Formats: sequence, C-alpha cells, structure tokens
Amino acid sequence: MRALPVLTALLVAACAGGPAAPPTVESRASFEVYEPQGGQFRRLTPTAIGRAVVSAADPRAAAAGARMLELGGTAADAAIATMVALTVVEPQSSGIGGGAFVLWHDPATGGVVTIDGRERAPAAARPDRFLHPDGRPMSFREAVPGGRSVGVPGVVKLAAEMHRRWGRLPWATLFGPAIAMAEDGIVLSERFVRFAAFRAETLRALPAGRVFLAPDGQPWPAGHRLRQPELARTLREIAVRGPEAFYRGRVAHEIVRAVAEAPVNPARITLGDLKAYRVVERPPLCAPYRGHRICTMGPPSAGGIALLQILLQLERFDLSARGPADPIAWHLLAESMRLAFADREVWGGDPDFAPIPVAGLLDPTYLAARSALIRPDRAMAEVTAGVPPGAGQRAAPRRAEVPATSHLVAADAEGRVACVTSTIEAPWGSGLMAAGFLLNNELTDFDFVPTRDGRPALNRVEGGKRPRSSMTPTLVFAPDGRLVAAFGAAGGATIIAQVAKAIVAFLDWGLPVEAALAAPQLVADARGLRYEAGTPLETMVATWKALGHRDVAPATLPLKANAVARQGDRWRGAADPRSEGAAVAVAGAPGGEGEGE
Repeated sequence: MRALPVLTALLVAACAGGPAAPPTVESRASFEVYEPQGGQFRRLTPTAIGRAVVSAADPRAAAAGARMLELGGTAADAAIATMVALTVVEPQSSGIGGGAFVLWHDPATGGVVTIDGRERAPAAARPDRFLHPDGRPMSFREAVPGGRSVGVPGVVKLAAEMHRRWGRLPWATLFGPAIAMAEDGIVLSERFVRFAAFRAETLRALPAGRVFLAPDGQPWPAGHRLRQPELARTLREIAVRGPEAFYRGRVAHEIVRAVAEAPVNPARITLGDLKAYRVVERPPLCAPYRGHRICTMGPPSAGGIALLQILLQLERFDLSARGPADPIAWHLLAESMRLAFADREVWGGDPDFAPIPVAGLLDPTYLAARSALIRPDRAMAEVTAGVPPGAGQRAAPRRAEVPATSHLVAADAEGRVACVTSTIEAPWGSGLMAAGFLLNNELTDFDFVPTRDGRPALNRVEGGKRPRSSMTPTLVFAPDGRLVAAFGAAGGATIIAQVAKAIVAFLDWGLPVEAALAAPQLVADARGLRYEAGTPLETMVATWKALGHRDVAPATLPLKANAVARQGDRWRGAADPRSEGAAVAVAGAPGGEGEGE
C-alpha cells in the first residue's frame, strides 16, 4: 500500500470567537480510493500487515487513523482520529453523540487500562421514564425516537482522556481527516443506504431525516456525495478549543435544545448534565483460557462478563480436537452461550449505583457448576440464570438489543494497542441532530420496568447512571505475557457471540485472525439457536435438532467485527469480510514498511 500523504492540521483559534481556519490536508483526493467506483463500494481488502495498523468498520475511518500513525502518533492518536472520523462516515452506528469503552495496553508499562466513556442518564431521569401514565412499559419502538432516550454523550471526553494519557500528536491534528471528509462530502455506500432504508419511516419525522434522506423522503442512492457542513463546523470547534467546546457553549446549548424540542418524546438534558460528565477508569476483567490471558471490559458492560463465562465454561472440552467442522463443537459453544446470556439477562448494571456480583459470576466453583450443565450428547431442556456467590439484587428481564455500534483497533510500531467499541445504540440513534451530529438513544438500554418481584431492578433508570452494555472490546495475551491479539465487534447482543467465536477460532482452532472473524456465526440465547444462513453451519442443523435444540433457525446476523493479531514483529489487521470494514497498514511507519494483503 502506498504511503499515506502527510496531514498537517493547522487550526487557528480566534480568541474573539471568530471562525477557525480549516485544516490543511496535503491531498484530500486520497480519500477517493475508499469510495464507490462504478456504482459499487470499493474498499480495501479486509486484511493488512505492517509495523503499525488500524482496523475499523469503514476504510475511510481506518485511513484517518493510519494517517496519525504515519505522522508518528501513538495507537491512542490513531484510535481517536478513527473514532472521530466514524462520526462522518458511519453516523448511523457511532460518533461523538454517543459513548464508548477503550482497552489500552502499552508493553513498556505492562497491564491493561480500561476507561468507561458510556453515556449517562440526565439528572432528571427517573425509574418511570419509559412507563405510560397507566404504568404500562413503552414498547421499544415508542421509546427510541426523540429526546426521552438520549443520554449525555461520552465519546469526546473519552477521546480527551486518551489523548491526555497516551497521545503524542497535537489534539487538533486528530480531527483533520474527519473535518476534510465532512466538508468535501463522503460518497454513500450500499450499507449506508440499507441502514437509511431500514429506518426511513421513522427518520422522515425526525431532524436526522433532513440530512440523511433525500428531499422526497427516500434514502439517498449509493454513490451520492453527502456533505455535512454543520458537523465540520462542530469538529473544527472541538479541535480548536478542546473537549469543552462540546460540553459547554454553542454545542452544549444545541444538545439541550434538540432534546427539549424533539418532535417526539421531548425530554430534558441540562447544561449542568453536560458539564458534570466524567469518564471513569474501571478495573479490567482478566481470566486465563487455554494458557492465555483474556482481558476485557467490566461493568457497566455485561459483555465482558458474558464473554469470560462462555470461554471458561468451555475450557474443560477439547474444542481443538473437534475442530470447526464438528457440529458438536458448535453445539458446545451454543450451550455455553445460553448459560452466559441467561446470567446476563438477570445480573449486571452500573457498579456506581449497585453492587454487581462480578467476582461471583466469574468464580471458578460457580462456573464449574454451570459448565457441568453442558453435555456433548444432549442440549439443555431449559436454561435459567444462576445465583452466583455474593449476589443480591436482580435485574429485570431484558429486551433484545438492536444491531448498531462500531469497533476499531489501532496498533502502533512500539506495540501499544487501543481497542475501542463505540456506539449511539440503535441505527441512527434517537434520530435527533445537534450541531451536525446524531444523538444516541442509549437510555433504552435501561430496563423499562423499574421493579422485579417488588424490588428495584438493578438496571432501572436513575439520574447520572450508565445503562448496561453488550460492548466487549477484548485483548488476548500469550502465556509469556505478550499481547497477541485484540478483538471487538458491533451488532447489539451478538457482539458477545462474535467475540467469543473469534477467540475460540483463533486459540482453539488455530485460525489466522482474518479467518477467525470470517468463520460462520451462531448466537444461542433465550430466543433459540440462530445460525448464519448460507454457511457450512446449515449442514449441522439436523445434528443440533437431534441433540434437543429447539427454535433452530437461519438468520441474517448483523456481523461487523475488527481485530489485530501479532505476526512476528508486525501486526496483522483484519475486518469481517461480511462488513465494509478494512485494515490499513502504514507505509513508512516507525520500525518498518506496511503492506496490504
């Protein structure tokens, strides 16, 4: 892959409040290589090898991060630039109007740092937020659009914290590619158009429809160049003034107004809510698996706990001997998922508001008892949540989560890795726009029914609280302590299943990282066993049914995973080939050349 042109972000703040100068980009046309050609979205191959690499759900965002690595930036600089660029190129899934989790590893210092940039409920939020006046819970379809579902965004504060701790390049430089793309416009891909069509009816009644739909209310066609000047203005202000430009001043007022004046479900977020937002460093969750050490995100993510449960419940089975062509291997994976998802439905929430029984859910004795329920020759007739040691308050039953979100991984030549999952929750979030970006609908990740068996639900709505999440950014360390891989995915609750399958494929079946992502997918939870249609898994259905699995059905699953793995002294970046994602390796990065594959 040819060297990316050098980007110099020369943003000049006008002390008197005047406009900032746009960033200087040596060659804006370089982004065109990642845009549709002849009506089809032309993207990079999903795999790339180099001393430094970025993998993201959109190749233009990955290229933005790769520019930072070329300039000598760290993996944190690259991750921030990628995360900001996703606001422009993948607004339906993530962006500065949402929240994110990051896992960070630096071999020079060792260990894993996890930071929670999840959205928070405004102070005025109450447990009955999603109840009708007669006490009936709202439907998900009723609750998502408009202001009621919007949480205080955390992405910009998370980016600032990452930059403060681990960044090397000037803050403003990280925004250059995103500003350029917002100003010049992006060419819409087929996937973008599909997501617009998916919620077109809802978007027509909301501010987002005026930007992401054509004047006739229909989705813009693939190949349309979408310009976002309001977003460019906002990104420039943040680049010049720092994160306070988002949480105070014009942008903050725009967020408050958009929520209060929403055409559907108007609600209240205050300037005080925005000023009070803070990211939180959380203890990472780490556990041994096959001699490796798996580290992931803890609460308010329920995804990390579920992932470790799936793996640890499987460890007594020799999955390597069975291999990926054995239907029993997939049956065992499905059974372990069923147990973990059952626990996830009952236990989990914001640890700042209630004690989460993390230690109990990962207790070896508890997991051994859960694993003993798994049999190679028979499916469990029924699966219920367990009662882990130290458990008390239980969460209310959960609804299925909608597929959106975005994952990215950046790895630099010094071995540092930033593993980030970011989201605005549902496709197109709340449908509200503020200062050019979409606002999340993250509060619908709370339980709508605030009590369970007469007791407060652990994941009920409360002011200042962060809702439970499925996001599962994960690092894999070899027995000698070296970081060998980083995984993450998007797609609602399927995130957990995608990451678990990828790690099993990578460690148990010895597949290269790109093949681990591309391996077929199944998800097993309270709804039954859903498997990816049109894959070799179809040949295993008769075996699964004979074992007693019920509600076995093919599905079009929302698969979108990204990963990197260590290959000698280089990084091998990969993206799920079923997505539009790609990995970009940097030519001329410190330590060696990059090459596409």
